[in-house]
Amino acid sequence: MQRDRRPLNPEHQLSHLPMAGIIRARMKRLFLFLGLLLVCQTLVLWTVEELTLFEAAWLTMTTVVTVGYGDYAPQTAIGRISTILVMFVAAITLMTLIISDFIEYRFYRRERILTGRWIYKMKDHILIINTPRHGGEQYFTRIASQIRAVPGYETVPILILTRAYPNGLPSELADNGLIHYHGTGSDGAALKAAHAGDARHILVLADDESDPTSDSLTFDVCHRLSEANLGNRVIAEIVRDENRPRFAQLGVKTMIRPVRTYPEIMVKAVVAPGSERVLEDMFNYEEDHPHRYNLVLDDLNWADIVSALIRHGIGTALAYINHDNEVICHPEVTKEIEGKGLIVLVKSKDTPSLEIVKEALDRYRAFVERWQEMQERNGSA
Repeated sequence: MQRDRRPLNPEHQLSHLPMAGIIRARMKRLFLFLGLLLVCQTLVLWTVEELTLFEAAWLTMTTVVTVGYGDYAPQTAIGRISTILVMFVAAITLMTLIISDFIEYRFYRRERILTGRWIYKMKDHILIINTPRHGGEQYFTRIASQIRAVPGYETVPILILTRAYPNGLPSELADNGLIHYHGTGSDGAALKAAHAGDARHILVLADDESDPTSDSLTFDVCHRLSEANLGNRVIAEIVRDENRPRFAQLGVKTMIRPVRTYPEIMVKAVVAPGSERVLEDMFNYEEDHPHRYNLVLDDLNWADIVSALIRHGIGTALAYINHDNEVICHPEVTKEIEGKGLIVLVKSKDTPSLEIVKEALDRYRAFVERWQEMQERNGSA
């Protein structure tokens, strides 16, 4: 090998710089040189030919783009020589180099986007950090479709910060408009590239929903976000409930359990803060849970049933079961209910018995009868 051999391409000496910046800088220089060449050619033709400035500029442009309308042509030797130089230098060499660089830049950009290394100009987006170990594609597809079904979130951009897709997002995610950046939430540079500071919501998924030690990784990510004063935008998955106070000290807005089969909980935490707590209670039986009571319903409307259960401190009626075993949620308030069961949200530590529920309904029936009799007496009087 020859000593001090020059590199094949100038950018080989700049391998420490981003290739996109090198290509753009080279294109700018080429455009600048092309512009100067066109200005010089226009001035030459305007000086040596019997042409106006506009006609000289027109002849220069038709020469560069190799159109050659023939309406104007150089007549002097100097004009013809300069036109030949412009055709070979500008039309053939410079234009070819510019087009070549543009195509190279497009291929480079496409590769960077595919591998998750392209930095988008993001703002007011949803940033999801980490990827579920199992069923990540299905989880992201469902969470994206449910978020975008909420008014005001139809077009919200969703960016995933993960190392799970080094060769590109699966087609089902890319087709849903999701994009990703290859990195982790523990890397400050990756958080900056994902524009965490401009995100509307930041969802930090547990590294392993069944491993309590993954809370340590989640804590590291949340700590970095807290240092950037972004804790009030963070919704973090916490495996162990006893770790929640530590995350609360960081200013994390919402903490939920990683229930991957129901991304609805995460979606509710995003679009309806606070409702995720109600859904969690229904799963864990710690405070509240839905309970079924088998009893005959035939003479009360839904408003009466809800009022009776609340007045007697039993719970909140969620639905009833009709005689065809269908669960009816949100029935008409004034319609008389006919069925064989109730679904009631009750306290897990002190679940009322069936007898207590029947007694509450009987007392309310008696109250309604007395009220109706009182109305009839007042009407007759």
